[in-house]
Amino acid sequence: MGFRLPGIRKSLFAENQASSKAEDAPKGYLAVYVGEKMKRFVIPVSYLNQPLFQDLLSEAEEEFGYNHPMGGLTIPCSEDTFQHITSFLN
Repeated sequence: MGFRLPGIRKSLFAENQASSKAEDAPKGYLAVYVGEKMKRFVIPVSYLNQPLFQDLLSEAEEEFGYNHPMGGLTIPCSEDTFQHITSFLN
């Protein structure tokens, strides 16, 4: 037998939505942080299937593990390198 706490659940959900609205990416996209200044890029999730992008993900895993300081996916390369690589994925 379980307990239901709908009031708490709703308020936590509302707080979470309010705090993350500015950081949300549109459906089908995800935010990544790149470079020394951690510039935010919103990219299509289809990039996740691309070998070039998977190489970047492997580097991110080696450098950060699963602890990404920005709360989103952090890619360990310069902004120029990232833009160059993603230009091949478009």
